[in-house]
Amino acid sequence: MSTWLRTRTAWWVLLAIGLLPLVSLVWRTLTDQLGANPAETLIRATGDWTLRGLCLTLAITPLRVLLGWPELLRFRRLLGLLTFGYASLHLLGYAGFDMGFVWADIAHDIPKRPFVLVGAVAFALLLPLAATSWNGAIRRMGAKRWQALHRSVYAVAVLAILHFWWMRAGKQNFGEVWLYGTILAGLLGWRAQRRLSRLSIF
Repeated sequence: MSTWLRTRTAWWVLLAIGLLPLVSLVWRTLTDQLGANPAETLIRATGDWTLRGLCLTLAITPLRVLLGWPELLRFRRLLGLLTFGYASLHLLGYAGFDMGFVWADIAHDIPKRPFVLVGAVAFALLLPLAATSWNGAIRRMGAKRWQALHRSVYAVAVLAILHFWWMRAGKQNFGEVWLYGTILAGLLGWRAQRRLSRLSIF
């Protein structure tokens, strides 16, 4: 498996898999299979895939360590960019379907609704991560500064769960919120435990 993970084919296979949800949504849109409220379906689906992308991206390092497959690291950037892509579509869905791209209304709505505000902050934190997801950015910023910046993905994960929780609060439907929250808590907890273990050595 580790040998195959080093191949270019593996990268393209992951990209194809990552784009399948988007292809499915486009197909369902063109064939009128999005249900009674297509706009809501699109917004929620892209939000769900953003959360799944965050989980997968944050799972790369634990899986690399536990399975002993350092080759997995080469897929972290791709997963991160796919996550940003779905987050961008989620935001565009809100701006277009909910607000009609009326920027004054969007500016008024963001601070008024907590779950929208939290989602907007999470997306704002994702922007510099996507913008610096190329090798040249590491050289220009320096590895330490680049790593410090990209650790803000942990804050994005927390804000994404809070955004999801507030969104579901109206209907008291928290099943998926607990699922994603548990996964992300486990992934962040694993990192915290390793960091504490390293500090305890000294």
